[in-house]
Amino acid sequence: MLKRVIQIGLLSFVLCPLSLSAADIECVGVATQVVDGNDTLFVFKDEIALRSTIGAVNWYTADGDLYASNVEEIYPDEGCYRVNENHFCVQLYKEIDDLSFTIEPSCENTVLHISGDVESRAHTYSLSYNALAWNTEEWADSAAVQDGKLGKTILLPPLYGPTPIKLCYDAELRDKLGLDSACVEVELSIEEVKAVKHELTSLATTRGTEGEKSNERNRPTSQDLIVGSEYSGPLEVAFYSNPTPAALYYRWNIYKSTELIVTRNDRDIRYTFHEPGAYRVVCAVNNETCTSDSLEVTVSIAESYLAVPNVFTPNGDGKNDEFRVAYRSLREFHCWVYNRWGKLVYEWTDPAKGWDGTINGRPAAEGAYFYVIRALGTDADKNARYTMKAVYTKKKLNADEAVIGVYQMSGDINLLRGKK
Repeated sequence: MLKRVIQIGLLSFVLCPLSLSAADIECVGVATQVVDGNDTLFVFKDEIALRSTIGAVNWYTADGDLYASNVEEIYPDEGCYRVNENHFCVQLYKEIDDLSFTIEPSCENTVLHISGDVESRAHTYSLSYNALAWNTEEWADSAAVQDGKLGKTILLPPLYGPTPIKLCYDAELRDKLGLDSACVEVELSIEEVKAVKHELTSLATTRGTEGEKSNERNRPTSQDLIVGSEYSGPLEVAFYSNPTPAALYYRWNIYKSTELIVTRNDRDIRYTFHEPGAYRVVCAVNNETCTSDSLEVTVSIAESYLAVPNVFTPNGDGKNDEFRVAYRSLREFHCWVYNRWGKLVYEWTDPAKGWDGTINGRPAAEGAYFYVIRALGTDADKNARYTMKAVYTKKKLNADEAVIGVYQMSGDINLLRGKK
């Protein structure tokens, strides 16, 4: 006895007629053929009618009963039949009456509830909608398609924004039968969206031109904050939650090591890291129903550092043209430069800048000059004090390494112009 269950959604389509090994059978009228291995299904548009192309034959039912004797053409009921050793099934194409669907969005998925007679036949469906996708800068619509066998429900991923949802059924089969497409469409509004998601990004504040930043250790050279790297302080960073449209509430926590030091509830925040240490910036977004997974970035602020060269060459070749210190994580800085007679020739308070080797706009003479520097690192105690006066003296000052973050330094800086 022939028992065949044919799932249209899993099969390939070929046009009638199909040559079977022992007998050629062709469709009479508009029909198409579905083939799955050894199984053959004829789907007819209006009326089931088959003809043998080798003349009159005996037609049998799947149970082996004689259906028609010594005839060339039959108009059978839906079911499965046999001619010689060739088995096949036939059915009329059936429209889905009153097809419609409703949307049930949730935090984890989106359920479509299908109405209409969808279970009497193995109908296929194609579903199209817009899914939000992050493109490194913003959320944007991304066309999505899902195919499958049509049932009473269809499960989709969570939807994070409003979108039309279009459901079409039996698209390929209907095209083969010359039928118009059959589709229904429902709009998911922003008021119905429940699921939320966000992407945490950050923007570090940089100062000065690239040349001015070159003498600062571990300062970002671009505004994008590289997660997990070590930076100089103070470092001001803007953090952005980048939520999907249904987000309503925001929670930011900033931890230094394991200690919670800041909590804020704005959509985006800005924070300046002064003290050295390892920080975690954690953000979660939610609405009345759903919460997005927490996302975090790490920021590491290095201990302070200050080093002074002993020579510079202001000859305009773009290399070592200024007397600059190399530094990291300073919150206070002052440098004085004196000539051999003790006269102040230049001073500045921004460690990212320096002396270009001129006095009152004219090139200074080559030779040794004397500098005095006082600076405080971000890791210095808030009540830290200098112990030496910042005045010209032939005695060189050395930093007291026992006092963290306090720099009191002096020494010779040699101005050599050389050739460009």
